Amino acid sequence: MNGLLFAARPLISDFLPTIVFAVLVALKVDVRAATAAALLVGVAQVTVQVLLKRKVEMLQWASLGLVVVFGTLGVMTNDLRFLMVKPSIIYLAIGAVMLKRGWMLRYLPPVAGEHGAPLMIGFGYVWAGLMFLTAAANLIVAWRFPALWPAFVAVVPMASKLGLFGVQFVTVRLIVERRVRAQMAAEAAQAQAQAMAA
Repeated sequence: MNGLLFAARPLISDFLPTIVFAVLVALKVDVRAATAAALLVGVAQVTVQVLLKRKVEMLQWASLGLVVVFGTLGVMTNDLRFLMVKPSIIYLAIGAVMLKRGWMLRYLPPVAGEHGAPLMIGFGYVWAGLMFLTAAANLIVAWRFPALWPAFVAVVPMASKLGLFGVQFVTVRLIVERRVRAQMAAEAAQAQAQAMAA
């Protein structure tokens, strides 16, 4: 459970302004108030990171930027179609950011080290693919089946992310544990062989 919390914590932190904005909009809070609250959360996060002299990750900047851009456009246009298509644009932007090689390495617990790095790099591209697929699905539902859009946006994006997160967590954990055990067995065999030779 600790490993799961370790992996989820930075991901939630990176997307916290976007999560705040989405939750408030889903609760029918005025778009201006939702944008202001999300901006406040995002700016506070970045300020704390800078004060603590920690690196502000690209996804944190992207999340904050998306809230600014799409919150402003939502206020200016007040167009339902724009609001329905907006998640597709957000997913495309996030997917593009996720194409950066190795962006998921910060989510890897230190104990997993080198054994999990190639897996996390691969899953980084899988996450980008999921974002692009979700963007396309949202666009299709918004334009072709607008009556189904509220149910789609409430269930599918979150369910797909939770599903992929679960698959990734279990896969990385099992493979890393297997590799660590194999390495330990090989080192023990080598030590035994050296002891017998001496």
